Amino acid sequence: MGDGAQETDLAYQRGVLPDVSRTFALTIPELPSDLELAVGNAYLLCRIADTIEDDPALDDDLIAVLAEDRCAKAFAECSSAQLSDATHARELALVEDTPKVVDIHRRLTEGQRSAIRSCVTKMCQGMPEYQHADKVRGLANVEALDRYCYHVAGVVGELLTELFCEHSKAIDVQRQSLFDLSASFGQGLQMTNIIKDVWDDHARGYCWLPRDLFAAAGYDLDQLAPDHDRARFRVG
Repeated sequence: MGDGAQETDLAYQRGVLPDVSRTFALTIPELPSDLELAVGNAYLLCRIADTIEDDPALDDDLIAVLAEDRCAKAFAECSSAQLSDATHARELALVEDTPKVVDIHRRLTEGQRSAIRSCVTKMCQGMPEYQHADKVRGLANVEALDRYCYHVAGVVGELLTELFCEHSKAIDVQRQSLFDLSASFGQGLQMTNIIKDVWDDHARGYCWLPRDLFAAAGYDLDQLAPDHDRARFRVG
């Protein structure tokens, strides 16, 4: 990719990231430019997948777009029309921008594209398990929590490890030991988010806490509220 094209792509991503991210919009631009471009592109594609997650057909279409089996423009038009009125305007704008994001994706190296496609595919294939669940009552057990965290964050840990190893020979020397930790690293960050955002999620009708673990601690997630049985909640 020419320097001019890369700078144009970076400028686009730097402009869009703050609209759909908080922490990543601050950290991704600190990476070396070629790595910044790949990680930023991966993040935007994952955000698109997250925005359309309630429709499995759209998830399949996004996978097909990345495999170059479906037109990105047609996907963007179809997805935008099907998203609910509750979709945030900035997320809707990102979905409408899918052709631009995909154009940048196709200018990355084959190794970067392969890693990103793998991540987005696993994310899209895993999220439907949670689309029709009773989200306000929590997940059934710790195993369900592990699966959820893997599909929304563990795969990102694997992706970042792959991108970092391709970028740096010094990092690639540690490839196997890093990959052994990569999924759990992502899952750990997601579990931190679940705990940090528990009351915000609850207000939106979501709960990602495992029912079996909290029941063992003597806490009933059906009674979940900021002022309910705090001591047992802390044990959970």
